[in-house]
This record gives sequence, C-alpha cells and structure tokens, in this order.
Amino acid sequence: MLPHAFSDEDGDKLREECGVFGIIGAPDAAAATALGLHALQHRGQEAVGITSFDGTEFYTRRALGHVAENFSSEESINELPGHMAGGHVRYSTTGGAGLRNVQPLYAELASGGFAVAHNGNISNARNVRAELVEKGAIFQSTSDTEVIIHLVATSRYPTMLDKLVDALRLVEGAYALVVMTPRGMMACRDPLGIRPLVMGTLGDATVFASETVALDVVGAEFVRQVEPGELIEVDFDGTIRTHRPFGQVASRPCIFEHVYFSRPDSVFDNRSVYESRKNIGIELAKEAPCDAELVIPVPDSGVPAAIGYAQESGLPFELGIIRSHYVGRTFIQPSDGARHAGVKRKHNANRALVEGKSIVLIDDSIVRGTTSMKIVDMMRDAGAREVHFRVASPPTGHGCYYGVDTPERSKLLAGRMDLKAMREFIKADSLAFVSIDGLYRAVGLTGRDNAKPQYCDACFTGEYPTRLTDINEQKDGAKQLTFPVGKVA
Repeated sequence: MLPHAFSDEDGDKLREECGVFGIIGAPDAAAATALGLHALQHRGQEAVGITSFDGTEFYTRRALGHVAENFSSEESINELPGHMAGGHVRYSTTGGAGLRNVQPLYAELASGGFAVAHNGNISNARNVRAELVEKGAIFQSTSDTEVIIHLVATSRYPTMLDKLVDALRLVEGAYALVVMTPRGMMACRDPLGIRPLVMGTLGDATVFASETVALDVVGAEFVRQVEPGELIEVDFDGTIRTHRPFGQVASRPCIFEHVYFSRPDSVFDNRSVYESRKNIGIELAKEAPCDAELVIPVPDSGVPAAIGYAQESGLPFELGIIRSHYVGRTFIQPSDGARHAGVKRKHNANRALVEGKSIVLIDDSIVRGTTSMKIVDMMRDAGAREVHFRVASPPTGHGCYYGVDTPERSKLLAGRMDLKAMREFIKADSLAFVSIDGLYRAVGLTGRDNAKPQYCDACFTGEYPTRLTDINEQKDGAKQLTFPVGKVA
C-alpha cells in the first residue's frame, strides 16, 4: 500500500475513499449515473469518472474535481451514450492522486471491453502487482484496482464470471465492485462485506450504488443490499443471476459507516444511519453524563448524536456553532495568518448563546485532535465558562487498510495518548468516548461479541478481519490503548 497524505483541510476526519454507482437498462444511463454520483459526493471529492456502453462501444469521461464541475452540461452527458453506465467518485488511498488513477478503469481484454469501479482497498495489491509485472504485465496506473483487471485478463477460465471470481480469490482486503462488459453488468462485495453496496430498480433498469441515498436521488426503488460475498450478474435483457462463489462467511461490515461515512439519510446494513447516530448519542449520555447547561453539536456530523445525547440527558440542544457551507478545498488564503484559521472559516461560535455557559460539545470522532483543540479554543474565546467534549465513537487508535484515508498510527491522537493526555491536548474540561459495547448497542446489538465481532471495528480495536500482506505490521504494532466504559477525563 502506498502512503497517502492526510489533510486537515476537511476537518480532521477519517474519509471514506470512494463511491460507486452503476445502472443497466436505462435510456439515460449516463445522466442517472451523474446524478447518483452527486448524491455520493461526500464519499470522494477529488475526482470523478463515468463509463458508458451503447451496445457496441465503451465511452469514458474522467476528470479531477467534483461531479457538478464535470458532468453538469448536456454536452458532457452526450459524450456517454448507451443504456449502461457506471461511475465513481474518489479520494485517493493506494496509488495516490492523478488522472490516470481516476475510475472507472477500462481495458480491452481478449473477450472485449472491461470497466471496473471499485470502493475499498486491496491489501495485498503490492505483492500481486509485483508478481504480475515479473510475468510481463504493464500497468497504466498506480491504483490497486488495476490489479483486478490484470488478474481477470490472465485468468484461464472460459467465462467472464469465472475469470472475475478467479481474480477475486487472489486478492485480500475490501471491495465493492461495479463491473461492465459487453454482456452486461456485474456487482459484488468482498466475502466480509466490509464496504457497502446496495441494489435497486428504476423502471426496467437495475441500479447499484454505495448508498441508498443515491437510489433515492435518481428515483430508484431500494430492493436490498448486495450481500457479503455475493456476485450479481445483470444482462441487457434484464435477466438477473446471483452467485455465492466464496461460500458462507460471517460478515464484518464497516461500523464507521454508522458513525460518519454514510449520509444520515441512508440505510446501511438494513438500519437507518440517522437512527444509529442518534442512538450513539443516547448511549454516550448514559455512559458519560455531563453537568452542563447546553448540548452543542460540532456540525454537521455531530448533530444526530447530539440530539440523542440531549434527549437522554434532558439538557437543551442548541446550535452553538454555525458552519459555513461555502468554504471549499480551493479557498484562496488572503494572508499567512489566515492559513491557520481553517476552523474559523468553516465554523463560528454563536457567542450570544454560549457566553458564560457550561457546554458539552458532541462530535462523531477525534482523529488527530487538531480540529477538536481549535474548536474548544474557539468556544472559550466566545466566552464559554466550561467546555466538555463527548465523542460518538470509541477512540480511533489504529489505521484502516480497507479503503479509508487514515493517518499513520503515530499521528492518531488515541494511538499515542491515554484519555487524560488527550483531554489536556484538546484543552477540554472533560473528555469521554462512547464505549465499543455502547456503539454496538446503538446499532441494535447487545454489545460486541469479542469472540466473533459482528462489524469491522479495527480502527478502534486493532483487530483486523483479513490478512494485511502488504503492511509492515511493525510500523503499526504499538500496544493498543484501552478506555474503560464511560470513563471521563
């Protein structure tokens, strides 16, 4: 896995790296794909691409930037004719930035065109790539996704379905794929279902997307999630076939989808994301109550948990921080001093509300802690008498290798500090995180089954559900820090 810089520009958050969308059997397939990708823009804002097929030829348009910047004109959509299209929005993990890594990736194979959009990360891509190059393979990108294309191309199985299954048996890690060939579309999830993928219908068309919200936006009806380890084929005549090539494996979907990645109006793992986040706030209030006057969310991602915390604690919920929605990553800095004012460009304290008050701030997570510290400072500058901090996830002390932009462990606050040191770092009067069991209760379970965890929660526990062949484990092998349930520093 190649390193990727983690930027504080987006608020010191873990970032889901990709969103995928695919549709087959629609006369305006490319237009629907652009609209669906727009709904998934939160999953990737660095680049976007769409590939379409008109029954004879494949057409691809890829670009850096947002969906609206590249696919809002009639001309851009007209360049992508056909009744089948697939698309992708991304940040970069393995392979880094650059147009050559923008998906869908396309190749002309012996059996015809092959386009793939991938959400996730292949954790043995470096090893597989080295073997392929040694055998003469020539790579056009540095993306781990291209490994899948080469494995399909060199597979000796006769059918495209078997070639794809053969390729996926050789990779480790996480993937949700939308694949297009001259025969139709295939969609699949890795055997553990780490990355999300759902299926819907739009008239006679079949739709796949990373989140249900993309189905809502294009007017499609949600049918069901693509099950972990399931591979679905859809032909141009509408025939749908489902396969289970990897057998039955206990699933481990990413629990951070409930915490932050998915939009709150999505349904993940058959649960409302909004309700899950509100429930996390309820659990947090039970485990870490606070003698404060106001509950204030860190917008926007802290809002549902703050509502739950306020309801459970009986404290008033107030918007003590106002977020500007007009500050983008390309904001021009007017001076050197303004370079350090990123938080104030995005968030401003509601002084009239917080001055003289004891407040409890609710945020979804703390990654490096730099933004949390600035927000605490901002509230004190606005006159808050006490600033308590409550976090709607357990401490994030471990890196993710399944398609999430994560700084190395030495830069994760919980990877190098205990609870007291973290509180002192962000300068809060008190600090507490929801427990791992509280998080599991919030998503409808009785707690974490430590023998057979129901979700991938490696960023909290350090327990990775797959092999990490490419990772030098010594780099990330520091002893895990643990925090008792409800402990407040």
